Amino acid sequence: MSSRRTTTITGSLVAASFSALLIFSGTAGAEAGEPGSDQGGKSVDQAPPGVETTTRLPERISVDNDSEKTSITATVKNEGNKDSGKINLLVVGFDGLTVKGVKGCASIPVNSLPEGSNSGFRCALDNLAAGASKSYAVDATYDLGKAGKICLPVQSGDGSKTYWQQGPVPFGTTNPSPDAPATPLLLGTDNQPVNPGADELPRTGPARELLPLGTTGAVLLAAGAAGLWWSSRRPRRQEG
Repeated sequence: MSSRRTTTITGSLVAASFSALLIFSGTAGAEAGEPGSDQGGKSVDQAPPGVETTTRLPERISVDNDSEKTSITATVKNEGNKDSGKINLLVVGFDGLTVKGVKGCASIPVNSLPEGSNSGFRCALDNLAAGASKSYAVDATYDLGKAGKICLPVQSGDGSKTYWQQGPVPFGTTNPSPDAPATPLLLGTDNQPVNPGADELPRTGPARELLPLGTTGAVLLAAGAAGLWWSSRRPRRQEG
């Protein structure tokens, strides 16, 4: 009896360990895999007939707790049946998420950034064939004491129209890991700061978003009017 019971318990522990390993391996693969979520995305201005642009972000990223560095893959895809012609993918950071670089893309001048954002890059594509996609490696930092958001608009070549906009969508965690080497963050999750309860730390949720983003930010976050944020930031032509 004792031997049989010991064998049963040992076998259960091995099975449980094996199951946990599979779950962990699946999670690690998801972090390293291709971006696959268009969460927070919406069509804005009407694209040319046959052109249907969308974007993808990874469902999870990992932030180094010491350096605050992270990497994100931003993907733009043409799901239509005709070539896109010239388009721009914009990668813009908000709050605790700062975009430091996007390989192959140009930095957006500070005075041309949308209100409330802290950084941005413009990726120009001469054409995106029907059914094709293009991915960009994004280097960023994330202040885990704040909420952090990213925005991926897809515009016409001249910037006059926004065909698609994903975000600003948050990355965050409700379970900070200050003592771990890195903190995993999930797409679409408001970040809970490492030191919760401090009044000076940014709050998450709609009430917080409206104040720092101002009128333009409110329009940006309002459903059905997401494309107005960028055009409102363009410098007006001087008369006279």
